Amino acid sequence: MHVVLVEPAFPKNQREFLRGLLSTGVRVSAIGERPLETLPNELREGLFQFERVRSVVDEHGLAEAVKRLSQKARVDRLEATVEAHVMATAHVREQLKIYGTTSKTAWLCRDKPAMKEAVRKANIACAQSARVEKVADAEAFAKKVGYPLICKPLDAAGASGTHKVSSDAELATALDALRVAQGRTIAIEEFLEGHEGFYDTVSVCGKVAIDFASHYFPNVLEAMRTRWISPQIVCTNRIDGDAYKELRAMGQQVIEALGIWTSPTHMEWFQGPKGLKFSEIGCRPPGVGVWDLYCAANDFDLYAAWGHAIVHEKVPFKPSRKYAAGMIALRPDRDGVISHYDGLDEIQRRFKEWILDVHTPAAGTATQGVESGYMGNAYLRMRHPDYDTLRNMLSTVGETVKVRAR
Repeated sequence: MHVVLVEPAFPKNQREFLRGLLSTGVRVSAIGERPLETLPNELREGLFQFERVRSVVDEHGLAEAVKRLSQKARVDRLEATVEAHVMATAHVREQLKIYGTTSKTAWLCRDKPAMKEAVRKANIACAQSARVEKVADAEAFAKKVGYPLICKPLDAAGASGTHKVSSDAELATALDALRVAQGRTIAIEEFLEGHEGFYDTVSVCGKVAIDFASHYFPNVLEAMRTRWISPQIVCTNRIDGDAYKELRAMGQQVIEALGIWTSPTHMEWFQGPKGLKFSEIGCRPPGVGVWDLYCAANDFDLYAAWGHAIVHEKVPFKPSRKYAAGMIALRPDRDGVISHYDGLDEIQRRFKEWILDVHTPAAGTATQGVESGYMGNAYLRMRHPDYDTLRNMLSTVGETVKVRAR
């Protein structure tokens, strides 16, 4: 078998996906935007072939690169694990008749209104939503559904470009910021109250082979808008219990409804007064290093497991569920440059046994805005056999460690 990975070098954790494929022992080639020398020696030496292109989302250039790679050995799989690369890769896959995620499924996993329509047809509970092509569409939806509402780009990832609106005036401001009057199409949705989390899988032939459930504290929109909060992402090791049966069943239903076959998935969900509700899904892994947490929590190599799923359509590894694992983002107290850290030594003394790693940009480093996400500035990652104990430790970190800027 000959497998081609799209963009093996950037972002940095793409190297782990390349390593996972190489661990299966099959021919692995890659197409990237950066020089081959960007990769470490052990990964470069493992590659069968490499093609550099100007842009991996230029479908013509990507297809031509695949054709060149196929001259030495037929390309059996063409894989992308970055959200922005999924659609172009699916189009090239279909053009060249390569097995894998279809362009229809890739589109359903990117276009929020189409995604919601598909899951509603499958009787999966989700927020009311609509496609907005002009201002009047949004005004009509607001009149029908009522406030609060969410407005966001069709292909938004996380909270990027997302606006919560609670009045006609706020709606008008959001629509202006999203450039709807200039012809941009967006999604509008009912705002769901409740706790937010995500359900991640490696699915094989349309069935969940490995799965994980994680929680946001607080919900993403609040976390990405509020400086003083040190937001957490926590992966539970209790997913095999009764409390997650409904979530796991929903995840399988969504995968079937959207035609996801052999792929990683990342599904957002809400649990609140209206029960469990589907939010959105991508046919790709989560961001912000979450797969590294899953590896640390379960004492196994998820990247190799994914590689085997792609190559062999079976997964020979199982998660141990030994630990819960989580990360906490540590925000600077103001914009500027990092000055120093308070409380970090104390945390390292208290929790050294359970700390996986700590990322603390050096003094003098420019700060990133709150909206830059969980890994935009400092962060700390931990694991512990007891989920509740881990949550308490992460909260103690947030209360104790202060990132000072000037």
